Amino acid sequence: MEGLSRRGLGRAALAAAITVPATVPATARAQTAPSGPPIRIGYSMSLSGGLAGNGRPALIAHRIWQEDVNAKGGLLGRPVELVHYDDQSTGAQVPGIYTKLIDVDKVDLVISGYATAIIAPAMPIVMQRNMTFVSLFGTGANNDFKYDRYFSINPAGSKVKETFAKGFIDLAMAMEPRPRSIALVNLDSDFHQRTAESARYLAREAGLRIVYDRAYPPSTVDFSPIIRAVQAARPDVVFVGSYPPDTAGLLRAASELRVNFQMFGGPMIGPHITAQKLQLGPILNNLVVWDVYAPEPTLQFPGTQALIEKYQPVAAREGTDALGHYVPPLAYAQMQVLEQAVKRVGRIDQAALAADMHASTFETVIGPLKFDALGEWTEERNLYTQYQGVQGNGIDQFRKAGTQVILYPQRYKSGDLRKPYTAGA
Repeated sequence: MEGLSRRGLGRAALAAAITVPATVPATARAQTAPSGPPIRIGYSMSLSGGLAGNGRPALIAHRIWQEDVNAKGGLLGRPVELVHYDDQSTGAQVPGIYTKLIDVDKVDLVISGYATAIIAPAMPIVMQRNMTFVSLFGTGANNDFKYDRYFSINPAGSKVKETFAKGFIDLAMAMEPRPRSIALVNLDSDFHQRTAESARYLAREAGLRIVYDRAYPPSTVDFSPIIRAVQAARPDVVFVGSYPPDTAGLLRAASELRVNFQMFGGPMIGPHITAQKLQLGPILNNLVVWDVYAPEPTLQFPGTQALIEKYQPVAAREGTDALGHYVPPLAYAQMQVLEQAVKRVGRIDQAALAADMHASTFETVIGPLKFDALGEWTEERNLYTQYQGVQGNGIDQFRKAGTQVILYPQRYKSGDLRKPYTAGA
């Protein structure tokens, strides 16, 4: 099987990349050193292909967690070992990877890599083996399977249609004058079809007239005709769902065509990645995007900043996403959920681990989490943020509060909506 294996990544292999804090005495580290056969955690991860921009940062966060937990004595007194293979961002690779992990590598636990498109193909294999499965950034991945040992690290929650676009629509309806029409644009993909369904449903509930509603194929490379068609429909607000290459194309087309919308954005995945932030610069100003984390004072939990401070120098050495604001906090929380369940159960028992995960609240670097019957968060936390005051293409402005303010939900709000969106004009 092609792919990149990370078997045997123990403390020695990590020492060059991640240093154990000097504040921990050597004697204390020695006293808590894990021993015995390792607990092996297996998964597929996109380290090449279109999803690698988020897969590689997720892996760094997993390695930081591995170093952290092994420095504290491991799990059940045993060292933790990560076993993973590159799925090349292709769902077709995933079933074979999980079959190998469980049947040949004999891993003790399984988790997922990044994205719904990678999680869904793993589900039948994991279910056949009755393994507990903690996923990363899957939206509605368990809606059809209804597997009772599945747990999702994703803020969308179970009721995607009713809640995903709520922040965007609520923000729009609070504007003065109140908007009367909306355009919906989305990539023809599973995730963005679900998010468009939410926007469609909630727009109608709010009395917004839908004047444009179309999906574009993944093969699209010229986005100017899409933006022109949206402009011709004359919507007050525009809800867009896209992946990184499309997001860049759409925003550059919006800039070239000098758009002027009262509100523009949505689940436009792309500005979440540092490289795209730097490429787009002021084009981001007043863009409203769905997100999971922003470096605002209202969204800091114990361990969040410490994780980012560990992540950034490793990312710089490995040439991946420099800031680590999007995937790493959730990827680290993914491992914390597994860690806390194993410690409470006291053994590797798939049924007992699943029962604990359904019953317990988990304290993580993204705050407290509790799971419902489908393994989704009992309290969804879809953030809507807005880029404000971006000047030039420097990175430091994105490290500080106030550049990406949180508009929704109210409990994390750190700034007020600015309008209109003019693509940096």
